[in-house]
Amino acid sequence: MSHTTTDEPTRSASGATVPVLAFAGIVVAVMQTLLVPVIKDLPALLDTTPSNATWVLTSTLLSGAVATPIMGRLGDLFGKRRMLIVSLSVMVVGALVSAFTDALLPMIVGRTLQGVAMGAIPLGIGLMRDMLPRERLGSAMALMSSSIGVGGGLALPAAALVAQHADWHTLFYGAAGLGVLSIALTLLVVPESPLRAKGSFDLPGAVGLTAGLILFLLPITKGSDWGWSSPTTLGLFAAAVVVLLLWGLMELRVAAPLVDLRTTARREVLLTNLASIMVGVSFYVISLVLPQLLQVPAETGYGLGQSMVVAGLCVAPLGLTMMFTAPVYARLSARYGPRTTLIIGLMIIAVGYAGGLALMSAAWQTVITSVLIGAGIGLAYSSLPALIIGAVPASETGAANGLNTLMRSIGTSVSSAVIGMVLANTAQDVGGVAVPTMHGFRVSFLIATAAVAVGLALAFFLPRRRPSTATQLRASSEEDANLARAEQALAGKAITGKTIAGELPRGFRGRVLAADGAPVARAKVTLIDRHGRQAGATLSAGDGSYALAVPARGPYVLAARAAGHGPLAHAATHGGDHQVDLDLPLPGEPVPA
Repeated sequence: MSHTTTDEPTRSASGATVPVLAFAGIVVAVMQTLLVPVIKDLPALLDTTPSNATWVLTSTLLSGAVATPIMGRLGDLFGKRRMLIVSLSVMVVGALVSAFTDALLPMIVGRTLQGVAMGAIPLGIGLMRDMLPRERLGSAMALMSSSIGVGGGLALPAAALVAQHADWHTLFYGAAGLGVLSIALTLLVVPESPLRAKGSFDLPGAVGLTAGLILFLLPITKGSDWGWSSPTTLGLFAAAVVVLLLWGLMELRVAAPLVDLRTTARREVLLTNLASIMVGVSFYVISLVLPQLLQVPAETGYGLGQSMVVAGLCVAPLGLTMMFTAPVYARLSARYGPRTTLIIGLMIIAVGYAGGLALMSAAWQTVITSVLIGAGIGLAYSSLPALIIGAVPASETGAANGLNTLMRSIGTSVSSAVIGMVLANTAQDVGGVAVPTMHGFRVSFLIATAAVAVGLALAFFLPRRRPSTATQLRASSEEDANLARAEQALAGKAITGKTIAGELPRGFRGRVLAADGAPVARAKVTLIDRHGRQAGATLSAGDGSYALAVPARGPYVLAARAAGHGPLAHAATHGGDHQVDLDLPLPGEPVPA
């Protein structure tokens, strides 16, 4: 499955592109926790039973899980920016539907539409992959990936403040306003990616995946109400297994599948996705436990007796810390790689939960727990898209990251169901009201710690990347990636005109030479297109030889740099296979053009 590029001029990514995309991610993540402050009041507000009221939350989780891989694939095919705007527009419509109703069914419809916006996360990551130079990509993807936690964490105090001092429908008006602002900023600032995947949209695959996910996630989210051993719960789980197996067999036979299962089965992709489930579990545990602990009446002897707003403010550092870890992740990942950064993040989460078991007796202690776990989750979430992108072709970036976001959603859904069951089964009766106990809170933290331990084990089995040209200078397009693989396969061979013409894509080749004619090894050669963007990069071999493929015809600039030599910029036009030798000047000499 390859991609094509358009020859139409496209805007370069400006300095505002990353913040705007991250803002879009934060806006859609807000939908997941928007109603947490009013969960206990929903039955009265909607004039329904507590069991029916849970559908207001369940519907958003289900639609978000379904939308992420589908919107990712549509973005690969028809434009990631276009699908990002569609996702945000559907969210705005859903928020307005919810804002104008007090009835259960329209509220569920509105919340379902709001969940569709979760597809914005993988679309934003895909846009960054397609547009940003490698030196900016790490921190940008880290911020976008963390936005799902940042939005969820910051929404809690903001939603609590609104719910406590205004009509609860104001929450949806505010969400719609944020969505409109995000759409406007995206239209003004974010350029469309020129990359497109070949093929058509796999509608049967989308229907099969939707059916399988609903059959799987529905009993997870409703199992505590229906009973985990009830015929309905067990029957839906069995049906999910059958449907997903049949869907998988069908996808393996489709030329352009919704999800490339062969790519998904690669060791790095599979283990990363499984680790994502564990990170999702650990993230949602603290989001569920700490607000309840803070609001339990002090008369119980263990509750902290805080207001809804104070509880939200104590948990807010979770999201803020995730945001501030993005630049830290970029430095750690550049030096040690995303695998090591994921392991570090999981270890910090484990320390946070282990310490949190003893830090439950004061509000300030919950802030410390939030900061620690937020830092760990920020590093872990930031590592996931880098691991996925490093293992899949550029044409599958949207779909692959959509699937990875789905794995996180499955983790949060499992966490919500399991922790909800634990807290309900360990609750005590206080004045006719079921109140969670300290025992339930601690068991929940232990479950999160166990999930982190499983995630650590999976992360240690991720393959280590060997230092090489292909890994140090990862190509930002599929053609460059193919070239990198070809260069790696040709390691140790002299790069002659015959070899290049026979085994590498068309482009520029030649040698990097010093002022005295001696070959320069490990010189960085960068290909810059007519829009000023980096179109490829490589390091020269021991004999000074290099090779760079080009994505399309047109004018390019070859820039070369090496330690102990002056820089070089060479203008060239691609029209076939070109031999270009790059003569580096002595330090201090003018740069030849």
